[in-house]
Amino acid sequence: MPQHMTEMAFDAIAPHALPQLVATSPKAELHLHIEGTLEPELIFALAQRNGVQLPYADIEALRQAYAFTNLQSFLDLYYAGCNVLRTEQDFFDLAWSYFERVAADHVVRVEPFFDPQTHTERGIGFDIFMPGFIRATEKAQKELGLSCDWIMCFLRHLSEESALQTLQDALPWREHFIGVGLDSSELGHPPEKFARVFAQAGELGLRRVAHAGEEGPAAYVRSALDVLHAERIDHGVRSVEDPALMQRLAQEQIPLTVCPLSNIRLCVFPTMQQHNLSALMDAGLCITVNSDDPAYFGGFINENFLQLLHVQPQLSPRHFYTLLRNSLQASFAPAADKARWQEQLQAHWQAVLSN
Repeated sequence: MPQHMTEMAFDAIAPHALPQLVATSPKAELHLHIEGTLEPELIFALAQRNGVQLPYADIEALRQAYAFTNLQSFLDLYYAGCNVLRTEQDFFDLAWSYFERVAADHVVRVEPFFDPQTHTERGIGFDIFMPGFIRATEKAQKELGLSCDWIMCFLRHLSEESALQTLQDALPWREHFIGVGLDSSELGHPPEKFARVFAQAGELGLRRVAHAGEEGPAAYVRSALDVLHAERIDHGVRSVEDPALMQRLAQEQIPLTVCPLSNIRLCVFPTMQQHNLSALMDAGLCITVNSDDPAYFGGFINENFLQLLHVQPQLSPRHFYTLLRNSLQASFAPAADKARWQEQLQAHWQAVLSN
């Protein structure tokens, strides 16, 4: 077998074989909010366990509430759902449920986001949620062979003072997360607002990522890079509005963690056919596919890939192989692990060609 996939090899992959090939390929998920994996069934189960009254009669009524018109209407529901998370066991159940689900999607590496302020603002401290996450992570590594490192996000609609306090409160748990991120309402909360806390995180040796260019303008992507020194941009789809920025992203190969189903559900694009992922790739950017908040947006990582497959015929087998390889390469995993997974990916595709 050739050492690298060639254009001729990609052309030999039959279209009907591609969905199964992509679904069963090793991949990494780099843009996933653990609180956004809270399925309606688990919300109801935890509400019952913790005696929390929900404003929905049943699971179906809750599902019907998932008709968002924008990021804020989604966030309102998201934070209400988080209210059922009260105990260490709840956070274990939340994380373990996600780990089991993505292992079935052939995910080998996850770097989930968690939002401490969503919990500390309602009196649930690090000493409750962190042990739950840690226990689930250890179980996933042992039983599922899943590689996992956590990224702690700051809520941008809150003050930088709150973010600075959160970073201080997290220090006793420093060995259990590898980086910091920035999420929640983007409009009106530019990256510059969090310059100090990201500088402190950098001094602590933490990796830095940031949501930018989803609802906010391309200028927020620039600020995330230049002010926050983000190593990856979460979303970033509005970068196309700035040709010079696009050139820089391509030249420096700064990964964008794109979330197709999320972008449709939050009306960033009207339809999946109009999503600009293929244009970003063809401009030479390092793009990855992720699920963001899969319980709310209609699908976990493989469903995002399959939706793209079904409605964007301009995406070739080469595009999908590149997306999968990018996810592994753009992760913060050790270099040896990344090399091993990329070898597994290549072998998986070449096995299909040899049949």
